[in-house]
Amino acid sequence: MIPWPKILGGVLVLAAITWTVLEIREDGARSITNAFERQNNAAAHSAGDARSDYDTCPDGLWDFGASKCGRPAAGRRD
Repeated sequence: MIPWPKILGGVLVLAAITWTVLEIREDGARSITNAFERQNNAAAHSAGDARSDYDTCPDGLWDFGASKCGRPAAGRRD
């Protein structure tokens, strides 16, 4: 006689373990995707700030080596 209750119980335990592993993997993939999106958003924000700094600097005063505007000293007239 085949022990059907034991076989059914084993199949249910195996299904529960498989479901748990798949849920953990999906959660890990979602976490990695979110990390990439945060990194991309931070890079876009930084690039937008740098572009804005360059755009607001008067012509000829941008220091490309320092990546900032070389404004003349306040109160000084040349």
